[in-house]
Amino acid sequence: MVDILTTVLSDGLSAVEAACSEALRDGVHSAAVILNILARRRAPTAPITIMTSDALRLRHEPTADCARYDSLRRWSVPRFWPPWARLSSTA
Repeated sequence: MVDILTTVLSDGLSAVEAACSEALRDGVHSAAVILNILARRRAPTAPITIMTSDALRLRHEPTADCARYDSLRRWSVPRFWPPWARLSSTA
């Protein structure tokens, strides 16, 4: 209960009251749930912009080539498989 009352200073009375109403409407009576509702309603902070030097930039950007990965997935029977598994490798 003290945790909920403490958030009135940072989030405001109307926000805390709305969060409590939502929790009671959902049938939950936990302070942790009310604090979670308040945290979800807060506006996300803007991400920090990091300036990157030109020396760290990619010279050749990678291209998405799914065919290359498909060629790596070709069916082959590894040597460590038991002999009975090698016979049924026609799948």
